[in-house]
Amino acid sequence: MTSDPVLYRTFSPTGSDGGKQVTVFPDAAGDLQARAAASGVPLSVFVENGDEAALSLRVFTPTREKGSSDSAAVAALTWWATGRTVSDLMTVSMGGDTLDAQLCGGEWLLRQGTVVVTEVESDLSALGLGARRAWTARTERPNFVVDVPDLDALDAFNVDEAAISAVNRETGTTGLIVFTAGGPNRADVSFRAFGPLKGFLEDAASSNMLACLVGVLGHLNRLPADTNLLRAAQRMPGTPAQLSAQFEGTGQGVDVWVGGRATPLLPATV
Repeated sequence: MTSDPVLYRTFSPTGSDGGKQVTVFPDAAGDLQARAAASGVPLSVFVENGDEAALSLRVFTPTREKGSSDSAAVAALTWWATGRTVSDLMTVSMGGDTLDAQLCGGEWLLRQGTVVVTEVESDLSALGLGARRAWTARTERPNFVVDVPDLDALDAFNVDEAAISAVNRETGTTGLIVFTAGGPNRADVSFRAFGPLKGFLEDAASSNMLACLVGVLGHLNRLPADTNLLRAAQRMPGTPAQLSAQFEGTGQGVDVWVGGRATPLLPATV
């Protein structure tokens, strides 16, 4: 096994440069913040230790320790399973959290938990959407969820940081999910995810926000009927992502796992 760090692209559609880049470091020695800053990518994950059933990680951005990241975990799990015998069911520890992970069809999925959904009526004129039915959905932090008619409307959605923040404050939520049915590469649903109150305007690949959306689809009885797997296209302009969700249950209380593929790009040079 090589001891060199490896650069991965996670959640990228085939033939695309979307998703997120993550550098996987095979050790957690030295000044981790400096090593993360030198990697030149938004996320770096350091493998502290692991065995066939468990992995312990530390995750950094170029400027701070992030705590936990599903993208980083998926990249690290993919790296760890390359050339090793590992269980299809793993636990991943990072940032004080321990998450369950499973290998499904060549993709690592992380358990997000059971989604609680509440339907609301809202005037979303500030977002250009008018008065309409919407939902709050949460595993931990609540998100505000609203649908639009089609992919063109989703892609044309006007990103207004102040308006999104105002809607989140008014509804007691921390993020906004805008979605529509269908999408590229046979996606079951397409969505965009916004979180100015969480410290970002729009995210390229949002596992927990997809889990919340899957909970809403279950609440509406709009999950696939012949399988417990769902494919989702995330549509941040210029940075598309493709994620997978596995679900159990319908109506209120859908249990969701989310993840996707991680593809090695090249040995990192740090």
